[in-house]
Amino acid sequence: MTKLTSALLATSFAASALLAQGPILAQKTDRDVTKLTPTSKAWGYVKGQIIHLYPQTALTMNDKKANALNKNAKAKEARVRAIYNDKNIAFLLEWPDGTRSIQRGYKSDVYADGFAVQFPVRYDDPAKLPYIGMGSDGRPVVIHLQKAVEKVYEPNGNGDVAMQQNVLSKNAFGDATVAFAEKVGALAVKDYQRSFLSEGFRSMTEIKDGSERFDADMAYGNNEWRGTLIRPLKDAYVDLKGAFPVAFAAWDGERLNRDGQKLLSGWIPVKLVGENGGEKLVVELTAATKGDAAHGRELIEQNGCTGCHHISGLSGPNYMAPGLDNVGGYSTAAYLRESLTDPSAVVVPGYNRNAHPNALWYNVVDGKRESTMPPYPLDDKSLEDMVAYLKTLKAEVK
Repeated sequence: MTKLTSALLATSFAASALLAQGPILAQKTDRDVTKLTPTSKAWGYVKGQIIHLYPQTALTMNDKKANALNKNAKAKEARVRAIYNDKNIAFLLEWPDGTRSIQRGYKSDVYADGFAVQFPVRYDDPAKLPYIGMGSDGRPVVIHLQKAVEKVYEPNGNGDVAMQQNVLSKNAFGDATVAFAEKVGALAVKDYQRSFLSEGFRSMTEIKDGSERFDADMAYGNNEWRGTLIRPLKDAYVDLKGAFPVAFAAWDGERLNRDGQKLLSGWIPVKLVGENGGEKLVVELTAATKGDAAHGRELIEQNGCTGCHHISGLSGPNYMAPGLDNVGGYSTAAYLRESLTDPSAVVVPGYNRNAHPNALWYNVVDGKRESTMPPYPLDDKSLEDMVAYLKTLKAEVK
């Protein structure tokens, strides 16, 4: 029985390690893509690419109810379509969601469905892409966020009580009533879309000066969301050409998703059909791992990784370092190699509040964060075996 179990485990690891995701092919057009909406019929002529969104489990939220709702959360299968012209590119993200959750006012216990699209500011070295989800020191990202909201009245900030009164309580009729409703409507929140520049946890800064122009929208139907993002190929922050990485995230308000409690993809290459360049990046992000995942698991245990990092089935729930249960879903092989051999290369600031108080993730030496995890002097085969195993750590796709 032991030999059979080991054989099945090895086969499972091998199958998981060999799975590789192809690039998103952005179709070229001479038409204006800025007019596209989530329900535009034109999307039916654009080839879609299946992607997977994994539960982000590096940290545990301090929300008992949210943690219970998202315990053993599954990954979701989504579809991405992309089309571009000489100036702009448009994405359509389609993902399943059995409930339509809308943000209603400024309530602390009601959360909206939403999605985000992320781009690295620099991607010339495919092996040095930013930390997924929030960027990292010296490796910034631009994040476009869209949340589902309903029209909500927003006071104008001047304490104008007249604008907060019900129209039925005012001595107004006919055209005056219409004019009042229009004036109040102009103060309403009609949309929620934001752009951010981020180089790591607690560094996320909203771009408010108009230098980052984009448009996003969401539409719900047939138990799924369709979200569009339209932005320039080149602006003050990014220059999208040839092939470039992109990452997607989705929030489920019904599960109290917000901030880091979400579903997240890894870096996925987008290839501009008809444009040259980016071949090295596409190969790096789509190549299947070649290591022995079963042996990699043995090395993970032998090197004491589970003494700090949580891996379901191998270590207890009270981990001291980032959890690894879905690291294979949203981390590139290059990032995992770097994390094993040079842990201080990317150190995200901020500690896990649920970690042991005597187990710091990093120390600050001469103003620079240094990981408390030691670098591992691994031979090439051992490194690839450990990466192959870590790439298998991801939730089942529902």
